Amino acid sequence: MPALGSQRRLLGSLNCTPPATLPFTLAPNRTGPQCLEVSIPDGLFLSLGLVSLVENVLVVAAIAKNRNLHSPMYYFICCLAVSDLLVSVSNVLETAVMLLLEAGVLATQAAVVQQLDNVIDVLICGSMVSSLCFLGAIAVDRYISIFYALRYHSVVTLPRAWRIIAAIWVASILTSLLFITYYNHKVILLCLVGLFIAMLALMAVLYVHMLARACQHARGIARLQKRQHPIHQGFGLKGAATLTILLGVFFLCWGPFFLHLSLIVLCPQHPTCGCIFKNFNLFLALIICNAIVDPLIYAFRSQELRKTLQEVLQCSW
Repeated sequence: MPALGSQRRLLGSLNCTPPATLPFTLAPNRTGPQCLEVSIPDGLFLSLGLVSLVENVLVVAAIAKNRNLHSPMYYFICCLAVSDLLVSVSNVLETAVMLLLEAGVLATQAAVVQQLDNVIDVLICGSMVSSLCFLGAIAVDRYISIFYALRYHSVVTLPRAWRIIAAIWVASILTSLLFITYYNHKVILLCLVGLFIAMLALMAVLYVHMLARACQHARGIARLQKRQHPIHQGFGLKGAATLTILLGVFFLCWGPFFLHLSLIVLCPQHPTCGCIFKNFNLFLALIICNAIVDPLIYAFRSQELRKTLQEVLQCSW
């Protein structure tokens, strides 16, 4: 978070290009064509962060209120909401402090600003890593519940779930500290990119396998009812659409940011890569959008949670 200028940054020197003055700007490239640079207003960052903040607070409150939701699956969803909540809080805090510094309302020493910057960066990086890990944990939990339904409650027990949750949070904190300390080392960036690829591959394999099993089950029901074609086709299309949305949102929201990290390692000085670096703020905004979409995909589809959410909104504690 720079003390001067409207340029947002996530970690240290990940992006140090000058800000755009218009929402869509063609920035000149030294050796080739012009670059499309998208500027994200601070007001939009604040709005997205606040929307995500409210959404995820409601998810945590609903799960905490209803004892029927005190199960490993909902604890993973709750931790995902907490991770997305921290993403939102850290970005709102960063934007607010940055605006106050620019306006001269907040006057402090450079060392204090640097320490605050480090704290915010640890918070952002840790919450991103934990969010990715809990998305993977939710996928594994759903896979076990489908393929090992009879053994699910003996495999995914509350003590094991708590150990997994604790391990993810500890690993996220350690990863963020390493990233802040050694952000200029390529190995650290490659490890983060590797984490994203691993989570993407894990989710794709597990959810595709679950879809195949669901379609196989639908075919069996169709054969029993002698209506094979209509049921299988309709169910298959619906399942494929759901899978496309789930993986598509994950890839579109997280992919550009990790592409940014990959290019820092592969071609930090190349003009074409420089064009991508200029849109770092857009990539960060997409991650905040993912924090808004996650509750819609993983939490609000539960009828029990929606009912509890209504009670929370009506203040009937």
